[in-house]
Amino acid sequence: MIEFEVKQRKLTIGKRKGETAYFAVPKSGQRMTNRMVIDRIVRETSLSAGDVSSALISLAAIVRDAMLMGQSVDLGELGSFRISVPSRMMSNVKEVTVDCLKTPKIIFTPRAAMRAAAGAVELSVDNPHNRKSKASSGGTVPTPPGGGGSPGSGGGSDDGL
Repeated sequence: MIEFEVKQRKLTIGKRKGETAYFAVPKSGQRMTNRMVIDRIVRETSLSAGDVSSALISLAAIVRDAMLMGQSVDLGELGSFRISVPSRMMSNVKEVTVDCLKTPKIIFTPRAAMRAAAGAVELSVDNPHNRKSKASSGGTVPTPPGGGGSPGSGGGSDDGL
């Protein structure tokens, strides 16, 4: 589950300049460390921690070398990595040189199972303005103007209800 909290920011540009906007941000940086990955693979296989660590180091080197050669790398059920180098549009064919190429980017394309896992993650927004007030007799805390919704929080549940 990814838990979010509500933050606010005064907008400084655009049509809504000067208005206060509310948005959801993750509460904590939930992360699985390299050590945690190694330990999990050790538990699920007959490999030693040293073998797994060496394999991960080798994998990183192989992917890096492939990227340097402009190759894509297919990692099976995980997905694939490739380099993308966009080009600026030029009005004259003679202007198309290496200088019109933008900064190379690494693109990761997950396989269907990975995309399904991302789509199935449970989301929760901890919004104190949507919780029932414990101090009052069944009343609710007023919501900010616009109903208290936050951009990007659609599709998630609300812990406070």
